[in-house]
Amino acid sequence: MKKIPSALIPLLIAAFSWAGLSASAFAEEKDQAALARALQPAKATLEAGLKTSEREGKPISAKFEIEGGKLQLSVYTVKGDNFTEAVLDSGTGAIVKAEEITDADDLKEAKEQNAAMAKAKQSLITATEAAVKANSGSRAVSVEPELKDGHPIAEVTLLQGSTFKKVSSNLD
Repeated sequence: MKKIPSALIPLLIAAFSWAGLSASAFAEEKDQAALARALQPAKATLEAGLKTSEREGKPISAKFEIEGGKLQLSVYTVKGDNFTEAVLDSGTGAIVKAEEITDADDLKEAKEQNAAMAKAKQSLITATEAAVKANSGSRAVSVEPELKDGHPIAEVTLLQGSTFKKVSSNLD
């Protein structure tokens, strides 16, 4: 077996890393294309889903996603110390199931989102509606709060045609 010259090792590492990133970027692009196609016939809006999910608690994030080959709208809510994921039908906007969030990663994410919303003076619905209004012809695909430099912001992902765009909205 031949030995690889030590000068080539960094180049090989870089090449394999780039290949991994390219595969990841390709998968994400493919997922976005599938999501854009799936959203075309969907009647439910993110804004309406946020409003509907209020019966489960205060909405702290929302996103359209493809789960099990089907488009759904997932909204995380909080009521007291309990976090719930409300899953809404993308056609009707009705809640089809609501379950307590127990997965460790999802729970961590929900707690971080709740911390951002605890400092917010504006709701996610208001931030999402403003982002859609400011970007005529766009549709909200997701909204996620986070803290940046101690200030709550909402990252709103919009879709226009097949192009995704992220906009930030101050929540304080």
